Amino acid sequence: MAKKVVVKDLLEAGVHFGHLTRKWNPNMAPYIYMERNGIHIINLYKTAAKIEEANEALKKIAASGRKILFVATKKQAKDIVAEKAKNANMPYITERWPGGMLTNFVTIRKAVKKMSSIDRMKQDGTFMTLSKKERLAVDRLRAKLEKNLGSISEMSRLPAALFVVDTTREHIAVAEALKLNIPIFAMVDTNSDPRVIDYVIPSNDDASKSIDAIMSFVSDAVIEGLSERKSGGDDDSNDEEGMEKKAKAPKKAKAEAPSTDDDDVKEAKKPTRKKTKKTVTNEEE
Repeated sequence: MAKKVVVKDLLEAGVHFGHLTRKWNPNMAPYIYMERNGIHIINLYKTAAKIEEANEALKKIAASGRKILFVATKKQAKDIVAEKAKNANMPYITERWPGGMLTNFVTIRKAVKKMSSIDRMKQDGTFMTLSKKERLAVDRLRAKLEKNLGSISEMSRLPAALFVVDTTREHIAVAEALKLNIPIFAMVDTNSDPRVIDYVIPSNDDASKSIDAIMSFVSDAVIEGLSERKSGGDDDSNDEEGMEKKAKAPKKAKAEAPSTDDDDVKEAKKPTRKKTKKTVTNEEE
């Protein structure tokens, strides 16, 4: 079971430190506790409540077998997010966000297929038939694709949710998710706009200790959801039975359609009547 969110742990990790007061976004006012030395202090009781709320939703998504895409391209967050996402067996983007990653997902899938086709070339020996220059070019392309898309190579469809660290920096990812109505979970600092985020976690998104603390709670919730899915194997078997019934339904429909044969018979008889009419007219002449 995921550990309970304790305000003391958040305080020790420095989650409460916001940005300078002159850089604040007024929409974050409900989550700000006070101002100290020109810096806004985040209300950690609200942060704890929001983490619990987000974790419940993430747990349900993970238990349903759908994917949550983690996005963090800033230097102090990328390694932490990559590690936590790997532990939870979820896709992640820690390099530059590929434009159209969500809105143009078909093209992104083509790039991933290109990567797998290069791997097949290396396995079946066709790669060695290329010239040295061509092999170098293919290797460079493979390395580039691996760097940008390696973590999403197993994501065959759009994610069910997005988890973002620093919504201001990842504004393109947020915009694409909004366009496709994909729920957004995010660590939101005092300089960001929380209105476009479905599950706001008010927190310091610049310090690595703070990011690690929040990501630990989130990844634990996702792992718990996945373990619930594994333990609830009976539900999957019921779904399979339902699929089998659906698959059998069209066969019954074919068997229960003798009326079409009768129609074919009627249509087959029509030409013979026309012929008889012609013979009659010839006799009359």
